[in-house]
Amino acid sequence: MSDMEIQEFTDKILSYKTYSDKRKVDALLEQLAAMWAHTGTDSTKSEIKDLRKQSRILYRGIKQVDPDFGDQLLRTQDK
Repeated sequence: MSDMEIQEFTDKILSYKTYSDKRKVDALLEQLAAMWAHTGTDSTKSEIKDLRKQSRILYRGIKQVDPDFGDQLLRTQDK
């Protein structure tokens, strides 16, 4: 998925009125896990870099729902 598609996905999940905050976070984390599951030892450095950038988009979405957890995720990625 491209950065734009990830942003659209994040916005779509966050806009759902019927989803609880927990369900929104779970949906974003599920997408994140699926993206990372497709990486391996044969992934290039640029693919990993793009994936980290896309992860950051999802983490920012999580931060909108749960600021403390989102901050933790973003700080962990920065290390």
